[in-house]
Amino acid sequence: MSDYYETLGVPASASSAQIKQAYLRLARERHPDRFSDPADKQRAEKALQEITEAFNALISPGSREKHDQERQRPTPRTPEEIARDAFERAQPLLEQGSVDDALTLLRTAVHHAPGQAAYHAALGRALLRVGSAAREAVQALERATQLAPQSAQAFADLAVVLARQGMRLRAQKALETALHLAPRDARLARLAAELGLGQP
Repeated sequence: MSDYYETLGVPASASSAQIKQAYLRLARERHPDRFSDPADKQRAEKALQEITEAFNALISPGSREKHDQERQRPTPRTPEEIARDAFERAQPLLEQGSVDDALTLLRTAVHHAPGQAAYHAALGRALLRVGSAAREAVQALERATQLAPQSAQAFADLAVVLARQGMRLRAQKALETALHLAPRDARLARLAAELGLGQP
């Protein structure tokens, strides 16, 4: 994550006036029109984009508070920490409806911790929200069931996506497994009825 205070060369305690002053100074210094060499001009354009992004983030109280919170989070170092951090950050994004951003984070989690069934299951459930990603959703949920063969929820999620794809036999089998693992779960019986698979 970029440190916007560093980008503008101001302390984290800087006032809005100081942030604006630093931005205006840097924008003058790095404005592309000041350079004639194409390579220098291109570098200046990139620098101007970065300082404008930093200014916009810090001048708004809401986005500044969010940036300050991100700066205080410990930086994940190990693959497991990176995966857990990505997984945790994906959850609120899904709730807000930012599915694409959440999918990027969930794919990161799966990449860094491929043995975690919960990450595969979450990726599969998120992919269900994208119409064109059903095949990938099936793969993610099948992997979750392989990693957690005692998870009724993973088999139930798999049954949903298979049924939506018209793979009724495979959906029936996944649902049977879910019902076998959690025979008293009323949600599974309702799911069977909703999918028109009938309770085995």
